[in-house]
Amino acid sequence: MKDLVFLTPIVLVIIIGVIIVAICNYRLRKRVLEAGPLDDYALKFLATLSTGSSELLKWAIILFFGGLGLIVLEFLPYGLNDSPLPYGVQAVCLAAGCLVYFLISKKNKAQY
Repeated sequence: MKDLVFLTPIVLVIIIGVIIVAICNYRLRKRVLEAGPLDDYALKFLATLSTGSSELLKWAIILFFGGLGLIVLEFLPYGLNDSPLPYGVQAVCLAAGCLVYFLISKKNKAQY
């Protein structure tokens, strides 16, 4: 675990970057809407800004299921050196996360 300490600043910078981009997109969208009537170009521009929430949802679900897989591995007995069980459990949990995201996005597209 001590070998992974260098990842903490990298992850922190990525999280801060995502938050800054989300805030800037919100402020830009707000300014465009307050500017007045919108033409087709402005509507297309606003549609490109609003795709971030779907991406954020995807990564949140995948990371949640990845963490769930790690929690499951904590309680499963397996050999540390020669067992493929951890890889299989983690792959199944990540695939379940992708499937859940697919079903949620399919449901949301059906509503619109």
